[in-house]
Amino acid sequence: MRQPTIVTADLYDVHHASLEVCELQFRSFGANRSFFGPCVTLATFEDHTPVLAALQQPGNGRVLVVDGQGSLRIGLMGDRLAKFAADNGWGGVVIDGVIRDSLGMENLDIGVKALGTTARRGWAPITPTNDIALTIGGATFNPGDWVYADVDCVIVSRTELDLTISPVAPLSYPDPQQ
Repeated sequence: MRQPTIVTADLYDVHHASLEVCELQFRSFGANRSFFGPCVTLATFEDHTPVLAALQQPGNGRVLVVDGQGSLRIGLMGDRLAKFAADNGWGGVVIDGVIRDSLGMENLDIGVKALGTTARRGWAPITPTNDIALTIGGATFNPGDWVYADVDCVIVSRTELDLTISPVAPLSYPDPQQ
């Protein structure tokens, strides 16, 4: 689902008093380098099946935020799950953990933020926790909050932001060629 391109730094400049900034250094995957939407939360540990179950549901432009407890061992999403997300209308996915099959995601109409990549997949299912407040990278994500992400970072707002308000004029830098 193609959305207007957003710039989190500009959103922060305009709305800084009402935003939380996730301090994790995510990598970006998928064709959509920026995305936003209402938050859906999920907590799991080294088990991709709860993520699969969530992404098989209609996304309606929402953003799935997954607390994978920062595990770098097991991928919580791969290209097959990313295709479900794109086909089912999810705005994007943010994972405090890693993914796999990243090259297969590059042309999919979805934005994904994750800590990195691995080849491993999980084999031991666990019981996930859905629709709870998650604190990831110093920011709290509640179901229904608004998540905004681009290549720089992930920010969260308790309400939908007005994307038509522009920040102050950007600084003018001298041309290094002169």
